[in-house]
Amino acid sequence: MTLAPQMTGVRSTHAEQLLEMYRRMSRIRRFEQRASDLYKATEIPGFLHLSIGQEASAVGACWPLRDTDGITSTHRGHGHVLAKGLDTASMMAELMGKEAGTCHGRGGSMHIADPGLGIYGANGIVGAGLPIATGVATAAKLRDAGDVVVAFFGDGAVAQGMFHEAVNLAAVWDLPVVFLCENNHYSEFSPAAEQHRAPLSARAAGYGIAYAHVDGNDVLAVAGIMTDVVERIRHGGGPVLLEAETYRWHGHYEGDPQRYRSPEEVAEAKERDPLLVARRHLAAAGVDASQADAVDEEIDKEIDAAVEWARSLPEPAPETLHDFVSAPRTAVPEPAPLPAEAEIFRSMDAVRLALEHELAADPAVFVAGIDVGAGGNVFGLTRGLAQAFPGRVRDTPISESAILGTAVGAAMAGMKPVVEIMYMDFIGVCLDMLLNQAAKLRFMTGGRASMPLVVRTQFGAGRSSGSQHSQSLEALLAHIPGLTVVMPSNPADTYGMLRAAIQDPNPVVFVENRLQYGLKGPRPPADHLIPLGRAKVVREGTDITLVSWSRMVQDCLAAAEVLSGEGVSVEVVDLRTVAPLDRQTVLTSLAKTNRLVIAHEAVRDFGVGAELAALAVDEGFWHLDAPVTRVAPPPVPAPYAPSLERAWLPSQDTIAETLRRIAAV
Repeated sequence: MTLAPQMTGVRSTHAEQLLEMYRRMSRIRRFEQRASDLYKATEIPGFLHLSIGQEASAVGACWPLRDTDGITSTHRGHGHVLAKGLDTASMMAELMGKEAGTCHGRGGSMHIADPGLGIYGANGIVGAGLPIATGVATAAKLRDAGDVVVAFFGDGAVAQGMFHEAVNLAAVWDLPVVFLCENNHYSEFSPAAEQHRAPLSARAAGYGIAYAHVDGNDVLAVAGIMTDVVERIRHGGGPVLLEAETYRWHGHYEGDPQRYRSPEEVAEAKERDPLLVARRHLAAAGVDASQADAVDEEIDKEIDAAVEWARSLPEPAPETLHDFVSAPRTAVPEPAPLPAEAEIFRSMDAVRLALEHELAADPAVFVAGIDVGAGGNVFGLTRGLAQAFPGRVRDTPISESAILGTAVGAAMAGMKPVVEIMYMDFIGVCLDMLLNQAAKLRFMTGGRASMPLVVRTQFGAGRSSGSQHSQSLEALLAHIPGLTVVMPSNPADTYGMLRAAIQDPNPVVFVENRLQYGLKGPRPPADHLIPLGRAKVVREGTDITLVSWSRMVQDCLAAAEVLSGEGVSVEVVDLRTVAPLDRQTVLTSLAKTNRLVIAHEAVRDFGVGAELAALAVDEGFWHLDAPVTRVAPPPVPAPYAPSLERAWLPSQDTIAETLRRIAAV
């Protein structure tokens, strides 16, 4: 069996390598044991999931990896990140919630990450690391650097749809990734036999990828097979599913009463203690037991020092609460008005031209989604881009979680992905990747994870698309701290804001209205950018402030024109960016007009309009001379029948009628 050199790249003798493997395993074991003690003493808050008994799979899997190779991990991830090279001191401080912790105390036990070391995050969501790993592997493949990614997961994650989507996408794209299942025979409290009917070998065959099995308690066996697997993948061998059979000694979490298994079963498993197995290998290689004992003593001192250092540190100061939620934006000035003689183009042209501009300007940008390549998108928006930028405009399976996870992982690995979710309604299929990954990873990693990604999607009621293809869900997304939500209302803003979103260092959901794809307007210059997070007064007025966004801005402008003929001056504010909300522009307009009407296509209850109304009666209360009023659909799913849809969806006429009523107050 061939052993890999140490991560330092210095080739050692067989005995020295074995001793180094043992050292890394001992470090994990003693770190976890001390963490257990500290948790019982309430020095570690929150949840704690330990990997005692699984040290060999972590160390063996990371043994042949380079610094530039990546891993993703699980809620039981301490061993993985230690094996990849993270230091025990900052990790212990992180578990204790200290400012000097790996993630500045923002992530804790389940969310440790350091992309600089190729550690793309432990994860509190079962299976979530798998699609993220496909993104890291996509970045590696696009860079053609020969890097490999290892996605650790437990046997319980096999039941997740994210497992299927990630492995299938990796197979289709031939990605350099090892899906390493640490099969410890329990999914939380349930035996594996109660969770699955098909073995992993059959699943691998179903995806058309290679499969291997290894004794996960034997570090030499794991390191040996991983050395072969990694070398094969580096040379284009494609993804591999590796099952490492092991056992966790502690419960699912610290404090787990473990009523689902007997003490006898645990005792029997401990007879295959990975550290004892490694000691037997050391003895066979002629290494005296005293050398292993000396390693244990050395590691004990290291862990003791880490604990004492962490204890001495302060917790994050309350005034740092808002740190790391979003990356600072580069200031973008509001562009000058477009000349009247400007060339006319459509919103659909704006999307394609913005993507084309950014693909040409930045090799880190790539586009992915269902039928965006050869098919050019369901609306033809990306037609021709796949031919112009080979390999960087990529068709995906119908796998929204894998698409979003790929964006998250690729962004963390330094790329600028632009991924498409065909309809805004389908955001629900992959919400975890927005809610718990893209939006939170920068915060939970204390700023270590960068997240420059764009999710393009579209919506639009009014053409009998029904309840599952018409929803305006911006309020759902705007409620998630860390996400930027953009909804342009005209072709020039679509071009300038999409370019700004792609250049932005934060995760941006860019929402187009499909009924506006044919909308015509002046074409801006190629360098046109619109600042994110800034609303715009698109019609000056003195009597009523009318706030809207996306397609309904056009109805608002038309209604304002009608009211102008009746002697009512309406100021129209286009939010453009829903989150973060430009409160100041709205309040400034309200201070001038003393009346506020909000019109939007999303259902009325609990929406962005409600947030604007709350703003008006809080910070703008003393300016109000009339009730704040919303024009929006009732809380009913979007109907299919045209008669019902017309009754449900606000129009220019319903907006105008509301303006008349408020003007008369």
